[in-house]
Amino acid sequence: MRSMDPIRNPYAPGAGQRPPELAGRDEQLRTFDIALERVAKGRPERSVILTGLRGVGKTVLLNALRSQAVRAQWGTGKFEARPEQGIRRPLGAALHMAVRELGHPDADQVLGTIKAFIERDAKPGAKLSEKWNPGIMVPATKGRADSGDIEIDLVELFTDIGGLAADKGVGVAIFNDEMQDLGIDDVSALCAAVHELSQQRLPLIVVGAGLPHLPAVLSASKSYSERLFRYSRIDRLDRMAADLALTLPAEDEEGSFETEALDAMYELTGGYPYFIQAYGKVVWDVAPCSPITADDVRVATPDAEAELAVGFFGSRYERATPAEREYLRGMAEASDGQDDADQVNTAKVAEVLDRKAQSLSPARDALMKKGLIYSAERGKVAFTVPHFGRYLRSQQS
Repeated sequence: MRSMDPIRNPYAPGAGQRPPELAGRDEQLRTFDIALERVAKGRPERSVILTGLRGVGKTVLLNALRSQAVRAQWGTGKFEARPEQGIRRPLGAALHMAVRELGHPDADQVLGTIKAFIERDAKPGAKLSEKWNPGIMVPATKGRADSGDIEIDLVELFTDIGGLAADKGVGVAIFNDEMQDLGIDDVSALCAAVHELSQQRLPLIVVGAGLPHLPAVLSASKSYSERLFRYSRIDRLDRMAADLALTLPAEDEEGSFETEALDAMYELTGGYPYFIQAYGKVVWDVAPCSPITADDVRVATPDAEAELAVGFFGSRYERATPAEREYLRGMAEASDGQDDADQVNTAKVAEVLDRKAQSLSPARDALMKKGLIYSAERGKVAFTVPHFGRYLRSQQS
């Protein structure tokens, strides 16, 4: 029996923060290693799309895949898409970093093309102070990736960078988080560029991560997108992986869990990685000694739920207007008795709220723009955050 030291607490809840044990993702890591080797050898390989709810560890996995590419001596860059923001600046900065990592002695021409691609983001006649300086210390190339047509420019840019990587005998991987927030034209251009790369077998791949409706966003942009990407659904962990996510970090700090405590933790967390870290952190701090018991979990639960209510759930709820909150509560009531990850009919939400479905459209659309709900098929919506419906129902009771 050993007392618990909060300084040695191994659990790390946080957006995109890598947990001490990346449990349950071995298949994705192994498959990506194979893809890196195939691409570098000029073999055909698709780019990768990771989809899932918030809190399942997409960003963590994206960072882990990037680390694999770095270890393989690839050039890498990462950016996060944001609503209402064009792709030129963030993607250009990511490509700049990737080319720098390649360390090719003759990269200046390509760096100049990246600079031209980024500078085309400025509106015609923009003042110097309004132009974003990408920090590339070579002149912008003329006549390459600067037409103003994002699809033409991106195809040219990817082709040049892919050629540079091929000359070095390695590859380039660009990692795009929150990919569903790219603009329609940018999604179309990205698909076209990836398509061109695959036809030329150039060693540049895109790894995107986004919410469950991302495949539908890509498919609506280019009908062939379903053949361009290898899709991987990142879901909650099964019982064995969830147990490992708790027990292995604890063992590293000379701690352990009783079987009944692991039962209670899985019941509370549902196997969602973020919740495993959040509950794990509080349970460790509350438990008087090791092994951690089911009673320790029970005592810690109110504190863990209070932290989630403020930080994970509450911060999202606060972003919604009164009309949007009404819609969220209607969704929660309509989904009562089923898994919050399941989609609910918009007609049922309208019925619960005693409103016409059409009158609720502005609130629904605004919530989708804010990333609080999503729709993978017509007439249905779902929360982007697991257990959000349960949280809202608990607030009403």
